Amino acid sequence: MLSNREFVRESLGLHLFFARIMKEHAFFMEIGFTPKDRNFTEAADAFRIAFDRILEEVIRLSDCSIGAEYLDSEEAITPYTLRAEEASIFYTGVRINTELTRMESELSADGQCREDNMKVQRVHDLNQRIIDLLSRFIDFKMRVLDDMLTCKMFTVNYPLLIDHIMREAILYRMLLQRLNENEEVDIEREAIEQEMFWNRIMAEHSLFIRGLLDPTENDLIVAANNFGNEFNALYERSREAMDLTMSISQLTQDSLDATMRISEFNAQGTQGILDCKVRSIIIPLLGDHVLRESNHFIRLLRKYSG
Repeated sequence: MLSNREFVRESLGLHLFFARIMKEHAFFMEIGFTPKDRNFTEAADAFRIAFDRILEEVIRLSDCSIGAEYLDSEEAITPYTLRAEEASIFYTGVRINTELTRMESELSADGQCREDNMKVQRVHDLNQRIIDLLSRFIDFKMRVLDDMLTCKMFTVNYPLLIDHIMREAILYRMLLQRLNENEEVDIEREAIEQEMFWNRIMAEHSLFIRGLLDPTENDLIVAANNFGNEFNALYERSREAMDLTMSISQLTQDSLDATMRISEFNAQGTQGILDCKVRSIIIPLLGDHVLRESNHFIRLLRKYSG
């Protein structure tokens, strides 16, 4: 059972990472629809703005209540986030709220905030509001995916990408439900579940990047493809570990090694896109987005290996 302080820290840490991820999912969907599906564009924009408001509330609650590990991991923001947002605004005209990134950069960790019952209740209520918003967002993603798979809609996003971001929203909702219900967590089982989930996500990131690079970027295409194969193998090992309830210490170490390398690859790729040195159809914010997700996975793996 979590203490009040642990409940607040874990909830806010989860939101600092995932609320930004969700608002960017909405952004990627928004810019991918055709003029024919303007109603879907507007719906995605409304979800983006809703998660903006959530993230602002989370940031205001987080100062001196958040653990240093959440800020040090660079899973909430990276040195590239603001530039990636500004470049994406320039390319799309979508009004991304960059002030949130500036606010996050000024957060302080591990202060002497007293997590009284009023704040605990406020965070509990916030979690529930986000659960409700996520349920609506998941339904929206499911509808888009169904329309794509039945040839009722065209979007520049891959069907797998819509499925991919839907799974991330489902994970976020599940983790929040566990927190609000104060579920007892089996740390070993959680480690296997998270490693299986994120190894698959890393594999898919690699395949998305491979498919969005210009055909002339042969070295980067080969590197992305190799990461895809490596993380697919790690995902299969994770599935076996789940089925056989075997020790995963070596798997965790191998996953950590691979994720640290792909994080560096993502950072270099994002820098290259921002400096106009990589030929691709990758929106700059996508580069920073996948970098933050790899950083999040690194923090989890270090926690499980420690």
